[in-house]
Amino acid sequence: MMVAMKAPRLPARRQFNAPAPPAPAQTFAVRDQVTHDKYGLGVILGVDDDAVLVDFGPQQRRIPLPCAKLTKL
Repeated sequence: MMVAMKAPRLPARRQFNAPAPPAPAQTFAVRDQVTHDKYGLGVILGVDDDAVLVDFGPQQRRIPLPCAKLTKL
């Protein structure tokens, strides 16, 4: 007597969510108003490829880009 064997059951495939696309990098221009988590409100004085110069009133700071703490208003 021959007994038919069932095919082995394959485990269910895991489905992973695709990573979220990165947020577009902010672009800054001279005279843009910005806010910084530590320094407060400021105005862009100069823009380089990798940093911006910001006037925060009593002080000027060169902030490297990208900077999560710097937001354009």
